[in-house]
Amino acid sequence: MEAPVPTSPALSSCPFLPQIDRRYSADEIHALGRDRSATFYHTALHYAQSLWLEGFPAKSLLLVNRALSCHLPEVSLQSEGFRPYHAVAWILQHRPEGQFIGNPRRHYQHLATRMVEPHKTLRTWRAWACWYLAKHLLPESEHPSDEKQIRKKASLSPAA
Repeated sequence: MEAPVPTSPALSSCPFLPQIDRRYSADEIHALGRDRSATFYHTALHYAQSLWLEGFPAKSLLLVNRALSCHLPEVSLQSEGFRPYHAVAWILQHRPEGQFIGNPRRHYQHLATRMVEPHKTLRTWRAWACWYLAKHLLPESEHPSDEKQIRKKASLSPAA
């Protein structure tokens, strides 16, 4: 019997992630090994929704990141109505007060400037797109950039 999705009473599903009828776990991601196909992408987004509904917005964002690491065309990223960039923005704006979110602005900045192969350029620009969302949706006073890194790697940042 599959475990039902435990949900926090204050949370509703993210409308830009797939709707789920059961709990997803890390085991499903690990079972895919090195696969970064559409199967991985869909599994990561389902797991992101599961984590969101369990009250883990930071972990949910990390799974959306993992989905965005797939080498799929942008059109495929939005298949079946899933919109990962919209999901990032929605999670940043709808997380309940007091739930751990980390510092998404700094996270995406570091992710973009430390990206490695495969598909480094594509994945770097996807991380910058998420950084841009965090920069404009979160107050800098609570979620500052890493100014030291910006000065050090200024040439890597698109208009930091």
